[in-house]
Amino acid sequence: MLRFVFNLILVFFLMILVSSVGLAWYILPQLPDIETLKDVRMQIPLRVYTDDYSLISEFGEQRRIPITLGEVPDQMIKAILAAEDDRFYQHPGVDWQGILRAALHLIKTGDKTQGGSTITMQVARNFFLSREKTYLRKLNEIFLALKIEKELSKEEILELYLNKIYLGQRAYGIAAAAQVYYGTDINSLSLPQYAMLAGLPKAPSTTNPVSNPDRAIERRNYVLQRMLEEGFISHEEYLSSINTPNLASLHSPTIEVEAPYAAEMVRQQLLEEYGDKAYTSGFTVITTIKDRNQNAANHALRKALLEYDERHGYRGAEHHFDITNEMGEDDWKQLLESFPVISDLYPALIIRVDERTATAYLNGIGLINIEWAGLSWARR
Repeated sequence: MLRFVFNLILVFFLMILVSSVGLAWYILPQLPDIETLKDVRMQIPLRVYTDDYSLISEFGEQRRIPITLGEVPDQMIKAILAAEDDRFYQHPGVDWQGILRAALHLIKTGDKTQGGSTITMQVARNFFLSREKTYLRKLNEIFLALKIEKELSKEEILELYLNKIYLGQRAYGIAAAAQVYYGTDINSLSLPQYAMLAGLPKAPSTTNPVSNPDRAIERRNYVLQRMLEEGFISHEEYLSSINTPNLASLHSPTIEVEAPYAAEMVRQQLLEEYGDKAYTSGFTVITTIKDRNQNAANHALRKALLEYDERHGYRGAEHHFDITNEMGEDDWKQLLESFPVISDLYPALIIRVDERTATAYLNGIGLINIEWAGLSWARR
């Protein structure tokens, strides 16, 4: 009986060995050249600047700011490792413990949500493979991850990952995500914010701090718990961070000088010359526009338009609302939300009109009283 069991186990392992050799023989020749990762070109948007290097405009679908590993804060790296791959520096590209755990989960539940993917496997998938959940794709991912680990250092792999991962809201890479969600650079974030970003790679849409704040906080707190378990943060830091509110909101690129027509001229010229590559090749265009001159021109144009407008009298309100005595500041603020601020022109809600004065409410400013000197140009 013992001999039979031993022979059965031996045959089983031989079958696994033969299968592995056969799979390797089939898959390895089809794997892409890892050398391409050493000269990878990230999709970086077209940015147009003034001669004083102030941003005029940005064009491109993907928002990405390339960053070196040395520029990434230590807490950000630890948050990513805790959330995605705590054994990154120990495994050879594939964490067999994680794959076994995922396989057992699949056998028990039939659910393929636990993929057991390492950071290296995610780099392999993001650069070379599709996201479809098939066994052949998973095998390709495993062999490719092992190949990547042989040819690149752990630091090179982690840097590629931190620049490539999609984190929602068109943000690719952690530096762009810091700008999109918090309007600042990666080095200016707090521990809860690092944990929030580290929680995004798994499901950037369902754990998004802007569109799904409750799920995002739940995921952030899980990352903080993992950081605590790994000894990356203290218990006091953990307790302080999980009680921190979600401060994320969408931030557009900060336009420092208004010259949209000049920026459009640049976009059209580069599109004509380079095609769609103009939006992804990371072109930085410096125009001959001087900040001081452009700002003066914008001011002069708006001043002349306002003077022209006043010479022709008041043309009526942008919109009419029924104002009741029960309404307060919160109600007025809500009524004004859909009206944008244009340069130094603020939308104002007129809440009372007297014979020679008017009272207006402006968001962020409050109540102002408009005297006759500011009304007389309007005419009857």
